[in-house]
Amino acid sequence: MTIPDGIKPARPSPLAKSAAVPADDNVTVLPSPSDAPSKLKLSGNIISVTCFTPYTIGYRRKAKDVDEREAGSSTWELTPRRGSSALYDTLKHLASKESKWNHTIVGWTGDITELSAKAATNPLQHLQNSRTAQVGNPPPATGNIPGRIQPGLLNRTKSFQTPPPVPVFKGTQNRMTMTASDFSRERPEEEQVPKVTKEEREELQTVLGKCAADVGWEKIRAVWLGDEEDGGVTLTSMTRWVQYAEKVLWPTFHYIIPQTFPMAEGSSLEEKGWWRDYLRFNNAYADEIMKIYTPGDIIWIHDYHLLVLPEILRQRIGRDVHIGLFVHAPWPSSEIFRILSRRKQLLSGMLASNMIGFQSETYKEHFVSCCKRILGFRESLDSKGNCTGVETYGSHCAVHTLPIGIDYEKVNSAVRNRGVEENMAKIRSGYGDRKIIVGRDRLDSVRGVLQKLRAFERFLETNREWIDKVVLIQITSPSSLVESQAIENKVSELVSQINGRFGSLHYTPVQHYPQYLQPQEYFALLRVAALGLITSVRDGMNTASLEYIICQEETHGPVILSEFTGTAESLHDAIIVNPTNTEQVAYEIARCLSMSEEDKKAHHAKLYEYVTTNTSQAWNSRFLSCLFDELVFDASHPITPVLDSQRLLTAYKESKERLFMFDYDGTLTPIVTDPEMAIPADRVVRTLKRLAQEPGNLVWIVSGRDQNFLSKWLGHIDELGLSAEHGCFLRYPGQTEWQNLAELMDMSWQAVAEDVFARYTEKTAGSFIEKKNVAVTWHYRRAELGLGTHMASLCRAEMEVALSQWPVEVMEGKANLEVRPQALNKGEIARTLVKAMKRDDGKGVGFVLCAGDDRTDEDMFDALNQLEEQGRDGEAGELKNIFSVTVGPSSKVTSAKWHVLEPSDIVDAAGLCVGIVDPRDAGVCKGVEA
Repeated sequence: MTIPDGIKPARPSPLAKSAAVPADDNVTVLPSPSDAPSKLKLSGNIISVTCFTPYTIGYRRKAKDVDEREAGSSTWELTPRRGSSALYDTLKHLASKESKWNHTIVGWTGDITELSAKAATNPLQHLQNSRTAQVGNPPPATGNIPGRIQPGLLNRTKSFQTPPPVPVFKGTQNRMTMTASDFSRERPEEEQVPKVTKEEREELQTVLGKCAADVGWEKIRAVWLGDEEDGGVTLTSMTRWVQYAEKVLWPTFHYIIPQTFPMAEGSSLEEKGWWRDYLRFNNAYADEIMKIYTPGDIIWIHDYHLLVLPEILRQRIGRDVHIGLFVHAPWPSSEIFRILSRRKQLLSGMLASNMIGFQSETYKEHFVSCCKRILGFRESLDSKGNCTGVETYGSHCAVHTLPIGIDYEKVNSAVRNRGVEENMAKIRSGYGDRKIIVGRDRLDSVRGVLQKLRAFERFLETNREWIDKVVLIQITSPSSLVESQAIENKVSELVSQINGRFGSLHYTPVQHYPQYLQPQEYFALLRVAALGLITSVRDGMNTASLEYIICQEETHGPVILSEFTGTAESLHDAIIVNPTNTEQVAYEIARCLSMSEEDKKAHHAKLYEYVTTNTSQAWNSRFLSCLFDELVFDASHPITPVLDSQRLLTAYKESKERLFMFDYDGTLTPIVTDPEMAIPADRVVRTLKRLAQEPGNLVWIVSGRDQNFLSKWLGHIDELGLSAEHGCFLRYPGQTEWQNLAELMDMSWQAVAEDVFARYTEKTAGSFIEKKNVAVTWHYRRAELGLGTHMASLCRAEMEVALSQWPVEVMEGKANLEVRPQALNKGEIARTLVKAMKRDDGKGVGFVLCAGDDRTDEDMFDALNQLEEQGRDGEAGELKNIFSVTVGPSSKVTSAKWHVLEPSDIVDAAGLCVGIVDPRDAGVCKGVEA
């Protein structure tokens, strides 16, 4: 067989690397709490946090007359949840008898289906299936299959969405009006949306507890979300809680950028509401976790629905909480991820973890790149130059490649089931000597079903000798995505086209089954297949390929795997293809079907060794071992809570005299490449003017900028106080003249500083010197990042030696070095302003808001902390409400008591105080998050 032009023999993906934690003889031995260093003081508890509980939940509302209910009936009925079998298997391993850990699963109830009110059922009646159901596909009789009525369920599925009001005619006017009361009155009683009481929720928790103990989960706790009224949770709009995750994050992570979203879904107003629900979703998890958390617990969070939960937990619990996060989905490149409007909030939320795990080295590299390019962080490297994590302003978040596996023992046992053998015989009798190519995918655009069909069609076109000798059996499961119906139509058209071109009365080349299979049918199909074909265009970890390899232990059928799955970087010896290259995939199909038994055996042996070694149990062990190492390395993880808008507004309104101090660059305006281009936006100027004109307010800009710049852009606001060059020059409110506090100081050191900076400017392309009236600054923001950072380190060391005889200090800012007098800094200005301001009762200032972003602003924060401490000791007037705020992530090492992510957040905080910003958009109103 000749290779077509432009097609090269398959080889491992160029992205594939062996960066995952290597296997060893003890990799499947789960570390116990006693294996961790004693200084960690682990409690022995692991809390696994997942999007859903392992069971779907059915609800049966109580009849008005208790006697009408049949004996033994229950409010709740549980059914094993489809999908995520690899994850649930790993969690069950943590709760196994071999484990030394106390394990609890915390998951959302998800959509709750209403059951028939008169059906008498055991709440655990479906769970006997979970004891025998195997990985891959749970029994179809226990799932929510479209078009199939479940035992005990109503014929009509109720999603608990509130229907629109019914239009009715009122009065004599020919006009329809729609009112909720009209609809409520006409709506049949049995269709009223149920309200789940506290007692019923407690009953569900009891049922889950029995279920967990019965089938080996140990403990399961349900997270409730809904509108609570009179102690009852109304089950309306349940899908709203995952809209942001499913309609924004999932598409973006799979390279479906928002420009391709339907207009109704992509609107900014709708996304804003989704984001609020996303935050409420994560906060609901935090509420449930706080009920069971004890110091020393390990909290293990899973996937993209809960990316901001680490930061929420760390803010609530403190610095010593142990948090691990694993992202099962693909992670996109920084160019794709940066299109998200909430990109910084998501990254900041994740980096509050001690450790983050990804399925592949590529996804890990993409994440680190996002942190570098979007947040400006640095990567940490080991002695060999390999990336080990992200440096977050003095703290560290470890980042590892830890591909998940499957439960080999469970799958291998299921494959040997007698029912599988019987189904294999049926399949073979139905297809005779024809070779079977098997594909199993969810029906959405990223699973590559269309690409697979096009490649198979091309294979039959170029290899006509295989017509009537091979058949493609494609199993697709339904998807919840809006695009699923459109994909299904295209798949049906392409299947009909292929069968029409190459089929006959006795031969159908493509057999498409859009349904779930029972485990015995599924594993039988994998065992009789001659080739596994997976052509996803973007996928996390494709467990179907791992199951296929186990099923081919005796027949050694090869597997063709898309290079765009996370699995491709683990299964180096699979046949790796680009699914969009139809010619290549068609060629590899022909090559695999013609492969000799010796080649197939050699090909399969390496794959089988990987799958049987890197199991779900091994994954647990590696993750915990890596987490232990990180906890020891970074024992104290700093955390700064996000600015409390409710508390800020309340303190502002209660105080009569208020002091505001704002840094300029990076605080009121974003950092830019050219310092001269950092001009204040109109919104900033209007907010500052409004704030400064408010009775009782004293507003100062405390900046490293010189007088000319501040006078030019902010000097027209007469009520504003200005401090230039870190306190060397002052212009008081209502005045036009500047005071020079450094007028009598020796400035001979400036020439020496300029000489040193000049030498490094010559060595560093893009750097330049800014000479102010007092300070001298060297900027390397335009230089290449690595070179600028390296040269700055060398320059600072040389400068400190050269200026050792003068009372000056070398300060490191954001991409700059500045030399200035030690006696004059922002901290001294803050002290002066606070002490000069007294409340009416003479006891001190009632409100201070101080905001900055870099090292020079830490002087202000330190000064305020000292004044606050002196006030408590009775040495100075009491400072009741100090809000020291740094601009940066929560993990930033700072003396500030609060943080915000963006300069726009500082402007919003100021606008909130004077009524420019709606309190609802700032998270002030109860139940509404920013």
